[in-house]
Amino acid sequence: MMPLSIVLACVWGLAAGLAGMAPQRFHWPAAWVLIATGIPLLGYVTWQTGPVPGLICLAAGASVLRWPLLRAAERMRRIVVRVEREEAPEMRPDHDTPGK
Repeated sequence: MMPLSIVLACVWGLAAGLAGMAPQRFHWPAAWVLIATGIPLLGYVTWQTGPVPGLICLAAGASVLRWPLLRAAERMRRIVVRVEREEAPEMRPDHDTPGK
């Protein structure tokens, strides 16, 4: 018999597929619902079946939700670059260097 967590992960995958076929105005709200339900479900899969099936489900979820992940990574990159620029003003081209 298949563990309940794997059955629920398959239902989550079917829901993600249906959300992808829905009109575009439903994509982002569906993505937030899938993220909110997928994180605890991923923990449940990992707890019930072990780390390897958990990593497989993580990879499957990341491939389904690639746009929210890419947007979050881009936002984090912008934050890091902004912090680095604020910490090192001498690296900016508009900064006056001494001796000029």
